[in-house]
Amino acid sequence: MTQQAIPFNRPHIVGRELEYIVKAVEAGKLSGDGPFTKKCHAWLEQRIGCKRALLTHSCTAALEMSALLIDLKPGDEVIMPSYTFVSTANAFVLRGGVPVFVDVRPDTFNIDETLIEQAITPRTRGIVVVHYAGMGCAMDEIMMIAGKHNLWVVEDAAQALLATYKGRPLGSIGHLGCFSFHETKNIISGEGGALAINHAPFTERAEIIREKGTNRSRFFRGEVDKYTWVDTGSSYLPSEVTGAFLYAQLEQADEINAKRNRIWNHYYCLLHHLEEEGYIKLPVIPSDCVGNGHLFYIITRSLDERTHLMKFMKDDGVGVVFHYVPLHSSPAGMKFGRTCGVMTVTDTVSNCLLRLPLHYGLDEDQVGVITSRIIDFYKKG
Repeated sequence: MTQQAIPFNRPHIVGRELEYIVKAVEAGKLSGDGPFTKKCHAWLEQRIGCKRALLTHSCTAALEMSALLIDLKPGDEVIMPSYTFVSTANAFVLRGGVPVFVDVRPDTFNIDETLIEQAITPRTRGIVVVHYAGMGCAMDEIMMIAGKHNLWVVEDAAQALLATYKGRPLGSIGHLGCFSFHETKNIISGEGGALAINHAPFTERAEIIREKGTNRSRFFRGEVDKYTWVDTGSSYLPSEVTGAFLYAQLEQADEINAKRNRIWNHYYCLLHHLEEEGYIKLPVIPSDCVGNGHLFYIITRSLDERTHLMKFMKDDGVGVVFHYVPLHSSPAGMKFGRTCGVMTVTDTVSNCLLRLPLHYGLDEDQVGVITSRIIDFYKKG
């Protein structure tokens, strides 16, 4: 067994998080949209290049706001990959929408843009893309399809903050972008998320939806003399404590991502020979994408092999995990959604993908331990 267990993830403090939380408490403003939250909004707008950024209490909340903003009606269809987290679909199912699942590409495990048009029907309202592992989808092709068929595009960029596609930040290309600051992400606030609004006409309504369907934000800006209920909405604001912690992380975002990319590259260098010898497959970075080091995975040759490798690693104290169970084959996915075409790649990836530890506190020595154990499994097992 390794000398010390290596967890899959460990939340990190990198700067002034605790100092800013104390400042927020001392300022006496702990509910939503305080000074630190506004600083986060400004940072996101500047770095992502969106028309407006709004913090939410989760990426799930940002996705739910997206479903409201595109005015989804019961029976409307939304095309998305099956290989994603449940929130991608659930946010639209809550409004009566029907997820239409299509297969993913064999290189990035993002939605296969060549399969989208065959899934479009007269009921299709939008396309939800998921930038898996911080690698960008083929956004030029997807936006062209959306424009041709008059569809909305929502980017589930939960894993993709500061990653780019053709030089453009992910989350800034579709009509709406949704981010996560969950403790498993690069930039964290425990729980938390953000909605990036790239379609300017959505801006005012997004504020209303986020404030329980009221025009409260306009009231605080002095634009109306009182606020009232004007639309559908819910309570999507995070607390100022969340904003304070998050802003300290955003101040160090480039450093955090740079370190994660170094870890990612170290994994790749140490495991590349196993791929060349046919034992495993490693992640692919398309030439038009720049990743953010969100996660590192290997693809085994079979489900049985992955099961044995997981046990081998966990018995040695290394926290490795698989990822999504495909939504199209889940009980709720079969109840609320439908599948278009075969799901060959999705099913294979779900059975064979194994994620390795990757967090800010991981060091090169630990990466060496992890990769040496994987090499031992294949070469000595």
